[in-house]
Amino acid sequence: MSTTKTDAPTCLWLHYARPRPHWYTLPDAERTELQARWSALRSTAVAAGAENRGRFHIRGQHDFETIETWVFDGSAAAFAHWQALVDARYSEFFAFSNNIGLACAQSAA
Repeated sequence: MSTTKTDAPTCLWLHYARPRPHWYTLPDAERTELQARWSALRSTAVAAGAENRGRFHIRGQHDFETIETWVFDGSAAAFAHWQALVDARYSEFFAFSNNIGLACAQSAA
């Protein structure tokens, strides 16, 4: 995906997460199946043009354990990806905070 496209605004999506306590009580087979489903949804987003910039462990005094950074062609694409994860039960097992930012008109390409 090119960040210099002019037909849609570039959207940065920041996804903070930490496992909810009941995530750890799931049988290993169910956790593995859910992780595979979520991984497939991430792959689908990339195939549709999203760019996964990485997942990072957060250290220090913060409410969350990890942050994922993504670039989408617009906020609608970011929301569609998030909705697919929610439909696949992601929010049932992870506490989260999502933030999006749209490219500023004066930002450097």
